[in-house]
Amino acid sequence: MKKNLLGILIALCLASIAPAAMAQSESVIKLGYAKCAHCTPMSLTPQYAKGVQIDAVGFNTGTDALTALVSKNIDVAQVTYLHYAIALDKGFDVVAISGQVNGGSAMLVGNDLSIVPNDWASLKKVIADYKAAGKPFRVAASRGNAQDIHMRGAFAKQGIDINKDVQSVNIPNPSDHLQALRRGEIELICTVEPFATQILQAKAAKMFGLPYDQAAGKLTNLILTRSDVVKDKPKQLEETVRAVVKVDEFVAADKGALIDVISKITGLDKAIATGAVENLDPDPKMYRASALAIAAMMRDLKYINSDVTAAVEKNMDYRFLEAATGKPKSELGY
Repeated sequence: MKKNLLGILIALCLASIAPAAMAQSESVIKLGYAKCAHCTPMSLTPQYAKGVQIDAVGFNTGTDALTALVSKNIDVAQVTYLHYAIALDKGFDVVAISGQVNGGSAMLVGNDLSIVPNDWASLKKVIADYKAAGKPFRVAASRGNAQDIHMRGAFAKQGIDINKDVQSVNIPNPSDHLQALRRGEIELICTVEPFATQILQAKAAKMFGLPYDQAAGKLTNLILTRSDVVKDKPKQLEETVRAVVKVDEFVAADKGALIDVISKITGLDKAIATGAVENLDPDPKMYRASALAIAAMMRDLKYINSDVTAAVEKNMDYRFLEAATGKPKSELGY
């Protein structure tokens, strides 16, 4: 009799604990972000979250964060407009729910090259000289990141064929860009902050310019989730987007705070972080027309194989941003 009573009590305890544990699990959002300057503020979202527990995890690149999202290891990923189009081209289930920070791209060239900052004629002359001498003019970026498409779009607009006029080099981890320049393995790189500032302060290269004169403009970061998370955790997603908006407001108003978080997450000196923030623009809006233009440009550049413009528009869900800001989507980039 005592054993039966004990068994009943244990069962009742487990029954009461299980729903509580499940509720706790359902209130957690696993969020992934990349370790670049404009991505690092995502590490602050847990402290700005209410009604949801955000578990923020740093990844080396946005591509890594996207992989974790589509494999269902995380619920939300900070990636880029570029990753969004690539994911849709591959048939992945992704839904855009917020912007975050734009900018952060810079094109740098070797110190010994006679290229004048922002002077495309001088760059094209050096490229032509290399071609005439039978030498490859090597340009690098992290394939799959926003900086790659920014560079390719800017090159195309200036009449530089990245497949014929130069040799494209993929250096996946931005933290390796400095050494590639120092070893003379490349002539030009389009990299991300704070690594661009790190390279400039180390005098490993010189600035050519910001690659924003193309269809993508300076649009960079986008917050993605999946349709199953939208269905199962709508309130948690709303609170997550609200936290992103609050973090954006915080770092936009306090550059010192942004400098601190960049330095903390990347491990780079504060002097580097200070230089990096000048090329960053906190902005949670999602720019629909520009996203469509980016998708079209990516197809033109053969970065993706299909026309994903319809999917790009269809999968931009403004309801969470509207709830978080109290504004209609017409004021949020739609």
